[in-house]
Amino acid sequence: MIINRTIKKELEAALNNPDRKVIILYGPRQAGKTTLIEMLLTQELSYKKYNGDDIFTQNIFSNNNLENLKREIGEKDLLIIDEAQRINNIGLSLKLIIDNLPIKIIVSGSASFDLADKVCEPLTGRTKTFWLYPLSLKEVKDKIPQMENDKIIEEILLYGMYPKIWSIDEKKEKKDYLFEYINNYLYRDILTISKIKKPKKIIDLLTLLALQIGSEVSVSELAQNTNLTQSTVENYLDVLEKMFVIFNLRGFSRNLRKEISKTSKYYFFDMGVRNALIRNFNSLSIRNDTGSMFENWVISEKIKKSNNNREFSNFYFWRTYDQQEVNLIEDSKGKITAYECKWKKDIKKVPSDWKKTYPQSKFNLVNKDNVFEFLS
Repeated sequence: MIINRTIKKELEAALNNPDRKVIILYGPRQAGKTTLIEMLLTQELSYKKYNGDDIFTQNIFSNNNLENLKREIGEKDLLIIDEAQRINNIGLSLKLIIDNLPIKIIVSGSASFDLADKVCEPLTGRTKTFWLYPLSLKEVKDKIPQMENDKIIEEILLYGMYPKIWSIDEKKEKKDYLFEYINNYLYRDILTISKIKKPKKIIDLLTLLALQIGSEVSVSELAQNTNLTQSTVENYLDVLEKMFVIFNLRGFSRNLRKEISKTSKYYFFDMGVRNALIRNFNSLSIRNDTGSMFENWVISEKIKKSNNNREFSNFYFWRTYDQQEVNLIEDSKGKITAYECKWKKDIKKVPSDWKKTYPQSKFNLVNKDNVFEFLS
């Protein structure tokens, strides 16, 4: 199944811009970075492609020797390096190339902190950055018109939005792929990160987070349950965010003294990965976490939509000490919009303190019956 990604047009524009910059594409493994880059290639464009996982590639681009780089690249129009974070000194090599050769460059990476550390300083002002997450609803909806909306939602909430999932028909194969993703791709990436000294502990940490989606997270409690120090847990959480496994929402506070602002909620970018961690692919009709799964999915879709449209927003949750709460707050271009996500249709009213404190904000109730309209 060929799926056009929303950010493709923006990437094409960056690639064709005469003001040449190194294009950086971040995203988790298996999100479709390589496929997307291949879709940008045309017959008129000669290119050379490398993979940073390969030792030969690492040797070529870690020595920072301009003459060797010229001989290797030749007179190609485009240089592509996948998993570039694996290469030592890659930023210096890219600077030498972009400053001395008339060539366009695309590099991709599955660990944003690692690649950013290596390219940002040498290439200050010479990069254009994009993020590719697992598929969005908009990207898959027109590919599955034969499925009823409830069936589509169930597929998404159980098996997630990685491209491979949408090319597999059998449920068992989908589960096998997700278990393989955790045990191979995710675990392997964790092993390569020097600051992760106990990789099995980070999987334990992820599993605890998977059981707490939609709830405020106590770092000290996570530390106690994993037998890690609090600073280690904070470090691991930061790494997992920058590996695009989880994302963090902080409490929103502007005016009201009783608003909670110093706690966090953690959600997963992909529900299939989350369910594989807790080994639960039961039907939504017999689960007790369907509501929190739906909340997680809607919030992740909003973040993907903001990123894909390059209309970057800040996202929060809102709660007061007397338990008034809203699942998602979007702060964009000076406007504040609130979203309450409920699996079933709800007549819940706008929290009184929210209405009083932010009278100019817009409030939306999102449920399984209106979610497609809302996300489109």
